[in-house]
Amino acid sequence: MTSNVRGHDLASRHHVVVVGAGFGGLEAVHRLAGAPVGITLVDRRNHHLFQPLLYQVATASLAPSEIAWPIRHLLSKRREVTTLLASVEAIDKQARLVRLDDGSLLDYDTLVLATGARHAYFGHDDWEPFAPGLKTLEDATTIRGRILIAFEEAERESDETRRTALLTFVIVGAGPTGVELAGTIVELARSTLPADFRHIDTRKARIILIEAGPRVLPGFAQDLSTYAQHALERLGVEVVVGEPVTGCSAEGVVYGGKTLAAATVIWAAGVQASPAAEWLDAPADRAGRLKVEPDLTVLGHPEIFAIGDAAIVARPDGRPVPGIAPAAKQEGAYVAQVIRARLGGRSVPAPFLYKHAGDLATIGKRRAVIDFGWIKLRGAIAWWLWGFAHIYFLIGVRNRLSVALNWLWIYARDQRSARLITQRGVEAGSDRQS
Repeated sequence: MTSNVRGHDLASRHHVVVVGAGFGGLEAVHRLAGAPVGITLVDRRNHHLFQPLLYQVATASLAPSEIAWPIRHLLSKRREVTTLLASVEAIDKQARLVRLDDGSLLDYDTLVLATGARHAYFGHDDWEPFAPGLKTLEDATTIRGRILIAFEEAERESDETRRTALLTFVIVGAGPTGVELAGTIVELARSTLPADFRHIDTRKARIILIEAGPRVLPGFAQDLSTYAQHALERLGVEVVVGEPVTGCSAEGVVYGGKTLAAATVIWAAGVQASPAAEWLDAPADRAGRLKVEPDLTVLGHPEIFAIGDAAIVARPDGRPVPGIAPAAKQEGAYVAQVIRARLGGRSVPAPFLYKHAGDLATIGKRRAVIDFGWIKLRGAIAWWLWGFAHIYFLIGVRNRLSVALNWLWIYARDQRSARLITQRGVEAGSDRQS
């Protein structure tokens, strides 16, 4: 039995439904404060996640609670906002209805799709159980469990061949996430764990970063890419470029015609948009991102906006807007401007124009690269700036202090306090052996 859901006394107000509480969706909600609207925010998780630091949860540097916050808490003072923990099943564009996973119907006057992206295995979805990607807290704790379990199993493994495989970690994809994972895992093995084990030397662990393209950090300038690769290699990461992975199983990976035995494989090679385009039966690119007008509305439907990783947005030079947090926030703020203008009878803003603030990636705990366009930084100075930037964008003083103290402790003592193997991680390790 279906029913219409519309929040608290919204019948007489313009109803904005926002699907997704990531950077773009939450920014749109924040910028609509004080507007004559009722808002319903739908997300299948109850927390907003600071994704740029998700890899630090996966590598035992930070606890999940330090980079995620309950959505209801963030919006507790916004009485015009209703938050629903639900998944979207379908959208009826003509009737302006969103069908949720419990069969209920949510009507809207304006719909904002900020549904993010998931992993893309380029037609090999069967690889996912063996090579998890990193998009959610569940992904991060699973990967953390697999990494830590690999060391635990190696400690009691007598077969040298199996022990070598357990101490081999492969990251597929050398974008910022892949580079950051590789740098942190090698430091975990070389600096944090050696004193904790008696039968293995964790410093002998192999960390292999495989990139199908010609260089690491392909979105950065060539000189910064070269610096990043050399920095990774100095840390002890084996960098392989120009070799796509052609096979992935519980035994390891295949690339360049060679089979590499590895118990832990992490996927950082590509993303696929959420099913938003399927819900709307609307034009999309090969990655499933909705094609939008210059005002970020879906083609032929001015009442529906798509932002963040759910949309493909072109810059004036034809290049796509990158799928990063600052871009999603800018798009969310712009959508709120358009909605306000429409409701106020004013002319809508000029077409969306993305302002790129720069590219940042860290390589371990003392090195990073930053490309502001007008200036490029690398090394320790870039690392400190990277850290300050990320701490600034965290929500809440407690979280900023907690993360800053954790990083200082890691910097000074090489100790990571979040080395917990959860039940989910244990199950992941068991699945890997079966």
